[in-house]
Amino acid sequence: MASAAEQLAANLNFSSFANATELKKRIWFTLGALIVYRIGTYIPVPGVDATVMGQLLARHQGGILGMFDMFTGGALGRMTVFALNIMPYISASIIVQLMSAAIPSLEALKKEGEGGRRKLNEYTRYLTVVIALFQAYGIAIGLENMHTEAGSAVVSPGLFFIVSCVLTLVGGTMFLMWLGEQITSRGVGNGISLIIFAGIVANLPNALASLFQLGYTGALSPFFVLVFLVLAAVTIAFIVFMELAQRRVVIQYPKRQVGQRMFGGDSTHMPLKVNTAGSIPPIFASSVLLIPVTIAGFVNNSSMPGWLSFLGQSLGQGQPLYMLFYAAMIVFFSYFYAAVTFNSQETAENLRKQGGFVPGIRPGANTAAFFDRILTRITTIGALYLVAVCLLPQILISHYNVPFYFGGTSLIIIVTVTIDTVTQVQSHLVAHQYQGLMRRGRGRKGKMR
Repeated sequence: MASAAEQLAANLNFSSFANATELKKRIWFTLGALIVYRIGTYIPVPGVDATVMGQLLARHQGGILGMFDMFTGGALGRMTVFALNIMPYISASIIVQLMSAAIPSLEALKKEGEGGRRKLNEYTRYLTVVIALFQAYGIAIGLENMHTEAGSAVVSPGLFFIVSCVLTLVGGTMFLMWLGEQITSRGVGNGISLIIFAGIVANLPNALASLFQLGYTGALSPFFVLVFLVLAAVTIAFIVFMELAQRRVVIQYPKRQVGQRMFGGDSTHMPLKVNTAGSIPPIFASSVLLIPVTIAGFVNNSSMPGWLSFLGQSLGQGQPLYMLFYAAMIVFFSYFYAAVTFNSQETAENLRKQGGFVPGIRPGANTAAFFDRILTRITTIGALYLVAVCLLPQILISHYNVPFYFGGTSLIIIVTVTIDTVTQVQSHLVAHQYQGLMRRGRGRKGKMR
């Protein structure tokens, strides 16, 4: 049975959108902020030869640099002020979230409401600066040691370049963090997610053009290109279905009598997402597995140990060992993140305090065990779904040389951010319609008087 809000959202039309002035302002602000972000991805870091940097990134496209360049919308390959993108903030957020489940003092802050949330956000910002400093310093030192046939990646190496490069990259990350927060508060959607979304989508036209070019030149048959596009559409539909899939646990509240009136007796549900961890398991798994490939790419082949060379070749994208470890780590991180983010004991205790219970299950320990059992089952389905979506593009890339990375982490991020943004747009439209109904209701009362 749909709620009143869901029924109202289903009846939304273009006329209601055209009358929502506040929503249109938020959408224009979001688009303007994303345009500012895309302009920043073309402002180069002073002292870096962009040609040499492009050659280096093309050489290590299969490593972790290639994955990060995809998330930054090409900013890392051009070595611009947004080369670090928002990734230090994402890392800091995940670290703080995991630590808040392990450290009692941080866990207490999380339970304090709005004040505790602001304090955790403050810790996240400080940790973002620290991570960005380390990453920017590593990039600056790495750039000074990078050389190709065209020359050195740094025009004038030295202390001045290191300091200027670190300040530029850290400043770019902090600006993006501020810009993301502004989009969240004054625009539509989650600002941090939209920045990553814009970086990934910026590469899609070039990827599609490369695919059609291969079909035009005969490198790929037109039938295969058509099958590929159909498969991409089916994959997107499957991701949308799985990201919206929920296990709804029925929660019953008992009736209680106050005076001569009866209250309570309502029944609601607790939605548990099938993919609780989102796109975090593929990101973690890819980052860990691509580190040996990246190190092997930077080490000279003549001085490389035999075991490192073998490891770099075996863990290359599309290799059987890589796919095996990739699938195993996705499953591991799915269970780990689900266990950290959903505390069954705490949820069961909160239900017991509020008088709620799962029909047929005793409150307390039995309810917690029931939640654990449900979470394990849906996490298994979610982990298998992530493995299937992430391994499909690996097979296409390794066997058919498809240049378009249409699956895995990038596509999951695109779909989830789109769903979240559309949901927020619907929420603003519903709020606008409610406000219109309230104003009309007050106008009718005034006329009656």
